[in-house]
Amino acid sequence: MPRFRRTALAAALTIVTAALSTAVALPAPASAALPTAAVALGDSFISGEGAGAYIPVVDVNGVAQGFPGWTAPNNNAFFCHRSANASLNQATLAGIQNRFNLACSGGQPHDIATASVAREKGRTVASQIGQLRAVAQTQDIDLVLIGLGSNNSSFTFGSVAEKCANRFIADAWTGWWEFWAFLGGPVEQKPCSDADLATAAQLSAATAETTAAVRQLLTTLDQVDADGQHRIVFQDYTNPLPMDLNPTFHTEDGRDDTRDKFRDLGAERYAAGCPIHRASLMPGHRFSQGLGTLVKSTRDTLAAEFPAADLVYLNVQRAFDGARLCESSTSPTGALATPIRLQDSPNGTFVTSLSGKDKIAIQRIANTCVSYFQTCQESWHPNATGHQVLGQCLSGAATTSARAVACVRASNGTISVS
Repeated sequence: MPRFRRTALAAALTIVTAALSTAVALPAPASAALPTAAVALGDSFISGEGAGAYIPVVDVNGVAQGFPGWTAPNNNAFFCHRSANASLNQATLAGIQNRFNLACSGGQPHDIATASVAREKGRTVASQIGQLRAVAQTQDIDLVLIGLGSNNSSFTFGSVAEKCANRFIADAWTGWWEFWAFLGGPVEQKPCSDADLATAAQLSAATAETTAAVRQLLTTLDQVDADGQHRIVFQDYTNPLPMDLNPTFHTEDGRDDTRDKFRDLGAERYAAGCPIHRASLMPGHRFSQGLGTLVKSTRDTLAAEFPAADLVYLNVQRAFDGARLCESSTSPTGALATPIRLQDSPNGTFVTSLSGKDKIAIQRIANTCVSYFQTCQESWHPNATGHQVLGQCLSGAATTSARAVACVRASNGTISVS
């Protein structure tokens, strides 16, 4: 072979070898960082029930469900009532690029790992963990807000509220013998007691149920979160009613709620958003405190099991101080919770006054809520302004160095988290 050809070949081989060497030595291009996200899971106090502006919800079949009409089955995914005004969307969350509300009104611990539709009265949505996995494919989850425990296999917030309100309405309008004739059996008319709301055994069972569900959630987050760094905020519940009603609502037409048939007083309290016996209020607050203990116990148990996890308990039981329903004489104006509101048939028009209505009309209105629960399910949940307050609470919990904080509303409306 001529020398110049050998020289050219050697030079070419040298260039190729150098190129290959350089290619191997160069670091692989870094993959693009995922956008950061905050995610909400749990039940109605997280989904935004009561705050309006409900967005379409993707059902278990992957179909986005918008408002289906008032007579649609209550298990329709839309009635998860995920609100654009929910606290997750109103919180100030530094460094968070995207927000995903996966909570569902009426959600139970069961629904965390299993499709809600698989249980009685569950909505047609996939498991919340399944929805979370889908989000984690495109997002780096940095914050998780979870509110769970007020609904479980032992009791639900809706059934508790319905029980106490119905007893007051029955006491105000109709004697026991009349309800026996209408419904084929006696209807309780006495105020709710602690045991009527949740027994110690039921709260204990609900705590175990909630802890097991959140344990599955934490395990899943460790598997799917892009960088393994995320804070989980455990929010408890705030009572929509005060310790006692404003004196304006104590008596009407010379009657109070210790007497039979106090229709004017019943109508007055309904209009103000709080149709309930005064004697039921303190059991209701002890029930709320029990839910707080449930949530804190869940957080503490799992903090011991997951020592590296960033878990914060957010106590919001005083977040509505001074602005609960019937705490002011102007209620429901200025209150942070949605008043009890019913419809007289599923027509979309809420009954704001029961004045002058007889027991037949009252029964018909009450039956609308029973047959079409979506017509009344917003009752006694935070309204849009209430969720804005809860958003301030979340803002504080997202940045605190403490493991437990309380969100408190001062008399001037200022919100503090400490």
